[in-house]
Amino acid sequence: MSVADAAADATLSTLPTTVIVPTVGRPSLSQLLAALAAATGPPPFEVIVVDDRPATDRAEAQPLETSAAGYLPVQVVRGGGRGPAHARNVGWRQARTPWVSFLDDDVLPDADWLDRLADDLAACDPDTAGTQGTVRVPLPDDRPPTDWERVTAGLTGASWITADMTYRRDALVATGGFDERFPRAFREDADIALRVQDTCGRLVHGRRGVRHPVRPVDDWVSVRAQAGNADDVLMRRLHGRGWHARAAAARGRRPMHLAVTAAAVAAALATVSGRRLAAGLAAGAWLGGSGVFAWQRIAPGPRTAVPARRPRTARPAARRGGADPAGPPARRRQRHQG
Repeated sequence: MSVADAAADATLSTLPTTVIVPTVGRPSLSQLLAALAAATGPPPFEVIVVDDRPATDRAEAQPLETSAAGYLPVQVVRGGGRGPAHARNVGWRQARTPWVSFLDDDVLPDADWLDRLADDLAACDPDTAGTQGTVRVPLPDDRPPTDWERVTAGLTGASWITADMTYRRDALVATGGFDERFPRAFREDADIALRVQDTCGRLVHGRRGVRHPVRPVDDWVSVRAQAGNADDVLMRRLHGRGWHARAAAARGRRPMHLAVTAAAVAAALATVSGRRLAAGLAAGAWLGGSGVFAWQRIAPGPRTAVPARRPRTARPAARRGGADPAGPPARRRQRHQG
């Protein structure tokens, strides 16, 4: 058998997709690769891990650990720390397969993920440009979830999120890939989904699934997440006022956020100009609105320090494009950037 014949025979035994995993070097990467290697079914043609740690001497001196991938062929490429959109673009442009499968570095593929992915790809007709897996988020069963746990649980049932999303490579080429003006892991997946559907074909939900454990964070993560409001502004500029409905994304409380921000600005301007009454009224509106936001996040609990707990899984609800950083009421499911 010639080398060419052997290569063709090997290709027949693999999935026609390359798995792309952008990472900043979190320990969960090894767990993902181990779960992928242990999954039943034909392996992907290749796994490309995009090292998106900033280009520092430390990152160069400490290469990513990928031995957990076992028999899977793994290629590590540098992303340069420019964000998940750029990292995914670096990854898929290295791929040479008809399909490209994106996984976040903090998900755990199900034991039959490869088998299910093979079925999902086989079920795609020529008009199908992409297929998404189901994402499940483990939540505590003996206490109310924290605000960040509720935010992460928004991934359950969200539409077209790159925690587990596969696109035809031709669709990525046709659309130019991910828009790198989205600097965070937020809305960049909704943006490319809309562009693919506009120009390349429909997107469908597959049968494969992953678990997305809630990663450890500090107490200020919910505050930092508010930066995602800027991504919603960009989405409206790119896709118009109806983009929420087209992307099946939660609307959140953007008007109220803008009103509270405007009250803060008005209070500052009135104070500078010596208008005490106006400054007091505007400051009261700002404090009142801020108090409402804080209570909606705090009221559902928990009320005490949160130790490690045994998880349960968030129940899937209607498909949606993930939670808004402004956040609907805290008892409803929410979403991040992974």
